[in-house]
Amino acid sequence: MSYTLDRTGQPDDFDFLHGRWQVSNRSLATREPGSDDWKEFPATMACEPRLGGIANVDQIDFTTQGWSGLTLRTFDTAKRQWSIYWVSSRTGLLYPPVHGGFSGDRGEFYGQDEDNGRKVFVRFVWQRLGPDAAQWDQAFSSDGEAWVPNWTMRMKRQPG
Repeated sequence: MSYTLDRTGQPDDFDFLHGRWQVSNRSLATREPGSDDWKEFPATMACEPRLGGIANVDQIDFTTQGWSGLTLRTFDTAKRQWSIYWVSSRTGLLYPPVHGGFSGDRGEFYGQDEDNGRKVFVRFVWQRLGPDAAQWDQAFSSDGEAWVPNWTMRMKRQPG
């Protein structure tokens, strides 16, 4: 299954994310079918624009978990879509991107990956919740229809 997304993206879609954030994470400890073993942990994140705004980079530090992650977001001016790439300090691997854009304060991004040896469809949902709050949700699907949430990040902007 592939997703055809409207050309909804704008170069300033992720401007709300620039700055420093406190992040509350809630993720499944194991992503096995039927798992309900959630763990919660804090993080800090800093996001900066690049290339005149058609890209941005963030680093998120999960200090209580002992690892970090880096996100690269790039805007395709012809397709008017964002691509989001993720790399974790746990593996050093660049994961396959998700693609999409925003409609209002909600952005949806889709891609494909593997999780524990299984092929999965991936959905990211970004929500702008005002000038000082945002939320990111990740869900996987085996068929591209029924989505199982496995990670939520609630962000609050750091003062200053």
